[in-house]
Amino acid sequence: MDDIDRYIINTLQEGFPICDAPYQQVALQLGLTEQELINRLQALLDNGTLSRFGPLYHAERMGGALTLAAVKAPLDRFDEITDIINAFPEVAHNYARNHDLNMWFVIATETPEQIMDTINAIQQQTGLTVYDMPKINEYFVGLKLEA
Repeated sequence: MDDIDRYIINTLQEGFPICDAPYQQVALQLGLTEQELINRLQALLDNGTLSRFGPLYHAERMGGALTLAAVKAPLDRFDEITDIINAFPEVAHNYARNHDLNMWFVIATETPEQIMDTINAIQQQTGLTVYDMPKINEYFVGLKLEA
């Protein structure tokens, strides 16, 4: 990652324009061509520097809900449990942890009531207790890279 990549990452964390040509607008702000910006973003995704590039939605503001959940997945069933949980469209992402609660995932639903429906369905299909850890407060921690 070079200084231009750092500048791109720092700039895009502050917002992405909603207009007919957003990449072009950002590229002009950064002193790049639109294609150079797109190529650099794709390279950052391809090499794993960025895991994703996309919007962050405030589900609650749109009437939906989010929660962090976890299970104690037996190691001999870990892949099976992963497949079951990941099959739910409400599961935004899922990852392993080195902890008794060794599988953590985010559930995002269109309505708050659907959170418990999804948790109950996961419990029924996996035979495991789902530990629900709803958000109490939200904090934003920005990452600024030094050039």
